[in-house]
Amino acid sequence: MCTTELGYTAKLKPEFERRGVKVLGLSVDPVESHHRWEKDIEETQGTAVNFPVIGDADRKVSELYGLIHPNASDTLTVRSVYVIGPDNKVKLSITYPASTGRNFDEILRVIDSLQLTSQHKVATPVNWRDGQDVIIVPSVSDDEARERFPDGWKTVKPYLRLVPQPGSKG
Repeated sequence: MCTTELGYTAKLKPEFERRGVKVLGLSVDPVESHHRWEKDIEETQGTAVNFPVIGDADRKVSELYGLIHPNASDTLTVRSVYVIGPDNKVKLSITYPASTGRNFDEILRVIDSLQLTSQHKVATPVNWRDGQDVIIVPSVSDDEARERFPDGWKTVKPYLRLVPQPGSKG
């Protein structure tokens, strides 16, 4: 993780906590170097690192998950994000090139979608944001949909039924 990403993640801690999400970082640098790095992060990003960062100096975890960039040095990692659900299964994996910082607004959006769709038989459409309409999954019959969504829905196509987001205040 880069300095700016660690700082931004620390600033987002209340957002992660609101969603019941725990953040964990992994670095190919030894733990001793993290202490110096964390001081740099606090100085340059205006916030202290407030989540664990695991040292993977022997690169066992990084190699296991393909996090070392294949065309770069041993310490240049790709920028991967994994969202692991309460069932300990990977729900999302996003890998950015080492030259591109991660988009944490998108990561939060995906977490919102994953949590919503795990609780209701809905899917989120393109560029969906919390509070917007969602799609009733095609496996839900109209009879079941009437039970689940008694206020109705808009049918665009038989497989594309839009409904207000369950639990949304909007």
